[in-house]
Parts: sequence; C-alpha cells; structure tokens
Amino acid sequence: MGELGDKIKGNINEAIGKAKQMSDDPETKADGAAQEAKGKGEQVKGKVKGLLGDDI
Repeated sequence: MGELGDKIKGNINEAIGKAKQMSDDPETKADGAAQEAKGKGEQVKGKVKGLLGDDI
C-alpha cells in the first residue's frame, strides 16, 4: 500500500478507536485505545513512505 493509502487507513483506525473509547465497556475502551494506536502507527508509516518512497 502506498503513502496515501497508509495515511487514509490510519485516519480511519484512529477515528474508530476514538469512538470505541467513548463506550462504557472497559473491553471496548481497551480495543479502541489499541486501534487508535494502530492508526497512529499507520500514519507514521505513510509519512515515512512519503519521505523515502513507496518502495519500503
């Protein structure tokens, strides 16, 4: 997946993760935190690909 795809995927995971964290269920909150962190990682991956090229 290219730079733009990783950034979009990251944004989606961050948004879903934040929404899950608003739940009253502790397990759902934990899942949301993990998903938000995953999204942030995908954002970083997209930025790195943008700097170094999509071939990594």
